[in-house]
Amino acid sequence: MSKAPLTYTPLQALPKIQDWCAYQERCQQEVRDKLYSYGLRTDDVENLISKLIADNYVNEERFARAYAGGKFRIKKWGKHKIKAGLRAKKISEYCMKKALEEINEKEYLATLRKILENKAGLLKEKNAIRKKYKLLNYAAAKGYEQGLIMEILNEDI
Repeated sequence: MSKAPLTYTPLQALPKIQDWCAYQERCQQEVRDKLYSYGLRTDDVENLISKLIADNYVNEERFARAYAGGKFRIKKWGKHKIKAGLRAKKISEYCMKKALEEINEKEYLATLRKILENKAGLLKEKNAIRKKYKLLNYAAAKGYEQGLIMEILNEDI
């Protein structure tokens, strides 16, 4: 069985990368890394990325919105962790801001409250202060803001 070539010409790479981008939202950095893995040179990579952007296969703001929405709804991540993930993917501050604006504030607070309630039910800790500390650390590790966590913990948990 023959193996796929390790290097592609820009003409060979274009339909492959278009299919890859059409399958799921991608950011420019992911596309750039994939194109380099095809053995393409820097100028070819940048030309292909320009073409993908022009043809609307790659859109940083659309990617950022999809990423933020998915991480919040599916993984229940807080805004800090989402922002760190976007920063790791080299997304601009503008796109990060737009993506985080998509998260409904009421839904965000309700999700944080539910996470804290679920975790509180699992903790065996009897000492109230230590229990709050553990809950604070848990929610902070998921990327939620310390002030919001404390607000909810002081209310009712």
